[in-house]
Amino acid sequence: MNEKEVAELRRRFRQDRSGISHVRGCYVNENREIVSQFDQPLGVMTQEENEKLLALLKRTLSGTLGKNLLDITFATQQVVHGAEHKLLMDLRSSELKDEEAVQGLFQTIIQSVALEGNYLILLAHDAYDVPYKGKDGEELEDASEQVFSYILCSVCPVKLTKPALSYQVQEGAFHTQTADWVVAPPELGFLFPAFDGRSANIYAALYYTKNTQDIHEDFISAVFRTEPPMPAAVQKENFRAVLGDALEEDCCLPVVQAVHDQLCGLMEDHKESHEPEPLVIGKKEVRQALAANGVSQEHIQAFEQRYDETFGADAQLSPRNLVDPKKMELKTADVSIQVSPDRSDLIQTRIINGVKYILVRVEEGVEVNGVPVQITQ
Repeated sequence: MNEKEVAELRRRFRQDRSGISHVRGCYVNENREIVSQFDQPLGVMTQEENEKLLALLKRTLSGTLGKNLLDITFATQQVVHGAEHKLLMDLRSSELKDEEAVQGLFQTIIQSVALEGNYLILLAHDAYDVPYKGKDGEELEDASEQVFSYILCSVCPVKLTKPALSYQVQEGAFHTQTADWVVAPPELGFLFPAFDGRSANIYAALYYTKNTQDIHEDFISAVFRTEPPMPAAVQKENFRAVLGDALEEDCCLPVVQAVHDQLCGLMEDHKESHEPEPLVIGKKEVRQALAANGVSQEHIQAFEQRYDETFGADAQLSPRNLVDPKKMELKTADVSIQVSPDRSDLIQTRIINGVKYILVRVEEGVEVNGVPVQITQ
């Protein structure tokens, strides 16, 4: 799925647009026991309750593609014979009315999710009458191409609030507000099937994780029976390690700056192009930056080999998972320096009288702890 397709579905989660008639779910305690189950019609809820529930479900489609929103792909064999895929299809085709399928998914999630405390599992079904888009990109609301039928699952922690002092305006008095249990935004969830090319792709799902470092791999393995994707934070750590280990003495400041600038430049070009498909890069783009900055052929080949071993020979990664386009940071054991990527030219390294230095060229406006200071001879 691309950003436009995710955004199109997110716009569904409003009371005047949503086709969700009811939400099924269960309340699970810290001992992995179902305390209660519910099938909540949205029609009997107040407008405020309705909006809050839809906003909660909508959060399962939030975040950044490749970081919070991860593509899950089913093998052909799974689609034809896989029990896990059949379960999802049964939930979708029955519009969550297949009791055996609902209970099966609940138990699969409960046995695989490791969350502290209590949580809710929410299940919703929607049938989206996809508007036809003309050649100019304009949607024609009264012209539909197809109906996109899908399910959305959200796993939401239930947290206990702290007692607080509140002021009641009508009474003109203070009262203690007791602690209460509230539903927090989802920690994880998924959309099935994926909305690819503005139509259903039963060979894929879109998985959501709030934490980009811990993507709940056990949940992915249990629900989808597929290899969990490498978390964005792990991709960044591994990419740094691959560069440092493979380049050895060639891994100097100008080379790392060049790789950073190359990837940031690709991200900027992609943004300006308004291309809806997420930007991905492979080892080729990094190799170009290495070769252009004097890295030896031996070390370039070492980088490619380490890249293949770590990510896969044909791996395509989001550059946002590898570098931070908003900052460049230099660190030693005692010092940390952050610089805007477009002014990385201000930083140099030097060896003076046998001592290694990081030099920062300054122009004006130097402050120490917020105090303006002068630099003198």
